[in-house]
Amino acid sequence: MTEKIKIEKADETGFCFGVKRAIDILEKVARERGRIETLGAIVHNQQVLQRLSGIGVRVASNIGDIEGDKVVIGAHGIGPKLEEELRARFTEVIDTTCPFVHRAQIAARRLNRAGFFVIVYGDANHPEVRGILGWANGKGVATLDMNAIAALKPLPLRVGILSQTTQIPANFNEFVKELIDSALVKDAELRIIDTICHDIRKRQQVALELANRVDLLLVIGSHTSANTRHLAALCAMTTETHLIETADEIQPSWLKNHRHIGVTSGTSTSDETINEVLEKLDSMAS
Repeated sequence: MTEKIKIEKADETGFCFGVKRAIDILEKVARERGRIETLGAIVHNQQVLQRLSGIGVRVASNIGDIEGDKVVIGAHGIGPKLEEELRARFTEVIDTTCPFVHRAQIAARRLNRAGFFVIVYGDANHPEVRGILGWANGKGVATLDMNAIAALKPLPLRVGILSQTTQIPANFNEFVKELIDSALVKDAELRIIDTICHDIRKRQQVALELANRVDLLLVIGSHTSANTRHLAALCAMTTETHLIETADEIQPSWLKNHRHIGVTSGTSTSDETINEVLEKLDSMAS
């Protein structure tokens, strides 16, 4: 008799605190006022955005694309100059910036005002990172590559280091160690502030524990979501891992020769999408 495939879901899945807060605010506004626009996607998850569009939420790609007199800032946040422009042009600006992202923004501002050059360990093209750098008043750089820092000649003597909130802590720690080795010269001052989200840190830890128990792991979330991609990359170091957006992406060949399948998700993935994946896995494993 063939042993039935075991399917195990991680304890930490679904929306994180910041995403749930942003969506709750947006849904409340949409119910009360009808059509509302967000500057950029409020979260990086197409299924969530499609559901929100059904209650009147429209995504504007830039300021010029905003048609109404009210606008919503997404969970990733924005820089102070862009926020100032929004408040000058629209009658109401609804801010759903994640509190953990806001904490990183305030840290960048504090470092800049103290005379530090700000280095953000993160994806320079990600909206969260661009916003954080904005709070450094243009006196900083974002990168995941230590070579980019080495190319700064000379590196300022006073350097503050932050992280994109969704990065893997071990990778941030390694980056900091390399920076210390290369930048610690006479009279240099380094200030390190841990801005990695507490929810992200816990989710990564729980997912990694699950990855150590299973022989196949599915991470559910958008391929454009930073936290989801980091989660998948972390787990892939331990076991076979696939990142999927929906149940339709599951390949039957993945299940061959696997007896214990784990399921986790990024922080912008709804419970509905997770349950659909679990149901499909259960039917495929029967």
